[in-house]
Amino acid sequence: MRRETKIGLYIFLAPVLMWLLLLIVVPHIDLFIMSLRGEDDLGEAIWTLDNYHSFFSERIYWLTFARTATYALLVTLLTFLITFPVAFYITKVVHRRYSAFLTILLLMPFWVSELVRVYGWMILLRESGVINHLLLGMGLLEQPVELLYNDVSMVMGLVYTSMLFMAVPLISSLEGMDDNLIEAAHDLGASKLTIFLRIVIPYAAPGITSGAIVVFMLTLGNYLTPNLMGGKNSLWFTEQIYNQFIASFNWNQGAAFGFLLLLLSSLIIWAGLRLSRQDLGRALT
Repeated sequence: MRRETKIGLYIFLAPVLMWLLLLIVVPHIDLFIMSLRGEDDLGEAIWTLDNYHSFFSERIYWLTFARTATYALLVTLLTFLITFPVAFYITKVVHRRYSAFLTILLLMPFWVSELVRVYGWMILLRESGVINHLLLGMGLLEQPVELLYNDVSMVMGLVYTSMLFMAVPLISSLEGMDDNLIEAAHDLGASKLTIFLRIVIPYAAPGITSGAIVVFMLTLGNYLTPNLMGGKNSLWFTEQIYNQFIASFNWNQGAAFGFLLLLLSSLIIWAGLRLSRQDLGRALT
């Protein structure tokens, strides 16, 4: 019986393991091997670290990554500040019979593709868009203002496209918290701020951690929103990778940049987990 259980477990896990192996592990191994390839003066293929050296030697590359990582952290923080009150209201304030309905309303905009949602924001913010039209009609502006193609609009678009991946873990974490903990703390004289910092935040810490990791990684690797809403001056690191692969046809350099993006983002997440004293396994379960 025990042997049959193990065989059944192996059969159940086989598709998942094959998926991880063929679509994640093997491509990244190939990416790493490609990043170590280059050409000598005679045009022959050689093993080299020049593709990685150019990242640190060329100021524009590592400054672009630093800028991208900084904005990704900012987007993660803003996404948390916006979605946490919403998640708390859905799970702890509104009546339980309406929680599912409000959750569906929250998730409904994300049933549409990211491209459509980004173009929706562009329609609102462009010079001939809805916002400029309303401001001109109200007499608050004498001529249209360009609200697109700047860092503010780019961050706003990234926050909007990332809200789902922060809201769902927060709602899942807060739903499991016993309301009696808050009531007991209130009866014992604790202030709302104390209850929030000493009870709610620690209990929701796994959801906050998992949401922050997903939002940070997706923002760091986002190409569509920075390119469309940030314009030509967005200076996003994924655009550097795109230029190496598509514009310059330098696949070895692009592979090195892609692998560095994975490595450096993983180091940032590891440092964040160490500083916040959170456990990755607990956050992702």
